[in-house]
Amino acid sequence: MNPNQAHERYELKVIVNESDIDQLGHVGNIVYLRWVQEAAIAHWRAAATPTQQAELLWVVIRHEIDYKRSAVLGDEIVARTWVGEAKANLFERHTEILRAHDRKQLALARTMWCPINAQTGKPTRVGEDVRERFSVSSA
Repeated sequence: MNPNQAHERYELKVIVNESDIDQLGHVGNIVYLRWVQEAAIAHWRAAATPTQQAELLWVVIRHEIDYKRSAVLGDEIVARTWVGEAKANLFERHTEILRAHDRKQLALARTMWCPINAQTGKPTRVGEDVRERFSVSSA
């Protein structure tokens, strides 16, 4: 990913496998949540500099997810994510879970993330370099 495009929507492709299927024969709710987290982590790793990655870790403090449609074994899924509003040490991230072949929305999530200082393990504020890279507000 081009660092200048870090603020754009990032897509992670996933294939539904057998372990993702619940007793109802479709993808279990917790799997969608796993995809939300995996997309966020992949976006950070693709867009943040090595220095930023060494200095900051992220923890989820809130998930909100709306389930719209089911996914089934063999479906190709796209988890599309982007950063929303950013405050001092609270970053909003949005994720859409889409079925790849028809781009139908399967789930929509809003997650709140807190940056953690990798050395101290404590919440921290991010520098302007991270804000600029992800093109988020500096509120």
